[in-house]
Amino acid sequence: MVPPMSPPDLSQQHAVHTLYQEHHSWLCGWLRKKLGCVENAADLAQDTFVRVMTQRKAPELREPRAYLSTVARSLMIDMFRRRGLEQAYLEALMALPEPVDISPETRALIIETLVRIDTLLDGLGGRTREIFLLAQLDGLSYVEIGRRLQVSVNTVKKHAVRALTHCLLALED
Repeated sequence: MVPPMSPPDLSQQHAVHTLYQEHHSWLCGWLRKKLGCVENAADLAQDTFVRVMTQRKAPELREPRAYLSTVARSLMIDMFRRRGLEQAYLEALMALPEPVDISPETRALIIETLVRIDTLLDGLGGRTREIFLLAQLDGLSYVEIGRRLQVSVNTVKKHAVRALTHCLLALED
């Protein structure tokens, strides 16, 4: 069983009802001019009156239109802020690369190629393989590789030539 409303609840309900009847169409028109959209204006007007009901200030309002427009403006700012965040999120999603779905045949060819490259690299000595990978994958210059490995640039060049020769001979096979 629902308990009967207390006198303050009845006066609040009556004040909101009166406020709604007297100012709802004005508020919808005001919001429509600001937003340029009838549907958004109607939604914000309803949200405004819900906010008024939850704040329980309707009986004490001296300037109801000023109060309603202030509440509605605050809700409008929240709406624009939320839309801005949603738009930024959608733009960030659109900037992500599309996932690539490859066929099982293509996947098999890629794996086979990687295995062949791994086998090819295993045919190189440890130092030669390291120099080759630093140059090819990391894009380091021979000088940078020499500094990193604490060897001369001539040593780096010799290992690079050895690695490239090994790769070219493997390609001929």
